[in-house]
Amino acid sequence: MIPRPSLSLLAALFGLNGLITSAEQPRYNVLFIISDDLTYTALSCYGNTVVQTPNIDRLANRGVRFTKAYCQGTYCGPSRASFMSGYYPHATGALGYHNPRPQIGDRPMWSEHFKDNGYYAARVSKIFHMGVPGGIEEGGHGADDERSWTERFNSPGPEWAAPGDGETLESNPDGKKPAVGGNTFVVVEADGDDLVHSDGKTAAKAVELIRQKRDQPFWLGVGFVRPHVPFVAPRSYYPPFKPYEKMVLPPKIPGNWDDIPKAAINYKTSENMQMDIRRQKKAMGGYYASVAYMDAQVGKVLNALDEEGLTDKTIIIFTSDHGYHLGEHDFWAKVSLRDESAGVPLIVCVPGKKPAVSDSLVELLDLYPTIAELCGLEIPENIQGKSIVKLLDEPELEVRDTAFTVAPMRKGFLLREERYAYMQYGEDAAGGIELFDTQNDPQQYTNLVDDPAHAATVARFKTKLATKLRDVRNNDLP
Repeated sequence: MIPRPSLSLLAALFGLNGLITSAEQPRYNVLFIISDDLTYTALSCYGNTVVQTPNIDRLANRGVRFTKAYCQGTYCGPSRASFMSGYYPHATGALGYHNPRPQIGDRPMWSEHFKDNGYYAARVSKIFHMGVPGGIEEGGHGADDERSWTERFNSPGPEWAAPGDGETLESNPDGKKPAVGGNTFVVVEADGDDLVHSDGKTAAKAVELIRQKRDQPFWLGVGFVRPHVPFVAPRSYYPPFKPYEKMVLPPKIPGNWDDIPKAAINYKTSENMQMDIRRQKKAMGGYYASVAYMDAQVGKVLNALDEEGLTDKTIIIFTSDHGYHLGEHDFWAKVSLRDESAGVPLIVCVPGKKPAVSDSLVELLDLYPTIAELCGLEIPENIQGKSIVKLLDEPELEVRDTAFTVAPMRKGFLLREERYAYMQYGEDAAGGIELFDTQNDPQQYTNLVDDPAHAATVARFKTKLATKLRDVRNNDLP
């Protein structure tokens, strides 16, 4: 590991715009941008032809775009606690929506580690878990870890109650229910401009912080809450997706659920949400409009970085806490272990590195050690991510043969290899198993668990999962 420089040495070496002038190791700023509930399939740089995301595409055009990046938890709380702490959810027991500090103990969180080594560390809006829409309406800190920051800022917004044209799509078959709050599919074509809403305020505060002059580098976390439900965006972002009838839903395969265990059927489906085809298409259009709005806010932050002359001195990361279903398998939202939910967009831009695409399996857990290494900081002992620095120069390499993701509310575990996706529900598999050959069945329609030809593969994965869980839990956390 790289030895940690002393704070006095850092102070002596700080140069213009907070960068160390040492020729051996630049002290990059870090800009960490995270969207909430964003599936990679909704970005034009990942192949979506309906939504245009030019600002995220800007990052993809100058950074390394990862095609097989996976979260470690398929809903907000455990995922965010994991990548901020550097530990898998089952290593710490941070499986829910609370501040994970009691489980982490005195171990430094990602931004805290940078703060302890001379960085100004700030967050704007949601980095650790924060309830949406409730926490955004209240404007509070949610499950944030105060110790991780020099300063922290929240971005309250009206969410589902924003003035405009709103419709509740979920559990509203007769159309009589008004727009409602909570974790509910609601579309609001909102009156007013970007700054009425949380993400517009988040971008404005991030721009303000980037423009401030300080004598130390920064680690700035910018947390956008869209496209998390409710799907709320200014009215101007909706025209490309209207009339909603033109939205094309994923194919509906008769008997699609017949060969999967009950635990694998997602918690939100077209059936249990009582969403007919019209409502499903409007949900997709509302989600896409929210993505377009979020992308525009990303652009404001990137523009400020350019205008301040900091782009070539800043590592930029763009990702999401997990993915999202938009009707695949008639599933909606997060929680499932399929690729649409467990996979995430991930783009890493490092000054001086060439743009590229990497097909290596990587985990969000890898960001902490990777960015620490790039900035010349010691990688804390025993954190469970892997540095992926070498992929930034040689994207054709592989750093992992398996990605590991959990869905705690389903007691679900995913082992994702290059070819196979193995899902097990319960450590003893009491809730069932899924096995998909993603080479021949990329959309994961045919469960092979009962196919005698794949019995050895299933047995191999059972052993591999037991070993992984044992290794994950073998840490010296207090």
